[in-house]
Amino acid sequence: MSMVFCRGCGKEIHESAVSCPHCGAAQQAPKPQSATSKRILPTLLLCWLLGVFGGHRFYVGKVGTGILQLLTFGALGIWTLIDLVMIVTGNFKDKDGNKIILWT
Repeated sequence: MSMVFCRGCGKEIHESAVSCPHCGAAQQAPKPQSATSKRILPTLLLCWLLGVFGGHRFYVGKVGTGILQLLTFGALGIWTLIDLVMIVTGNFKDKDGNKIILWT
């Protein structure tokens, strides 16, 4: 039986409670992390080798921004550099908004 603290009054309640029985404050359920089939290593290699052409963005399904990178040469490399840092730090997301967190 796992207990958590109410977001409203701070009293201990069961983790599955939708609202606090003491104060009635709604409890936010944690958003489940969706799985993605995309991996960091291929994304990183595509960004490193074809980043100015948006190769990594096409790989993760972001076709619109991939075309923009293709037309602007990755905003002259700046956009590609930012994406490279985001991929390495694990903050790059696929087209559905899921973080790409697995290396292989």
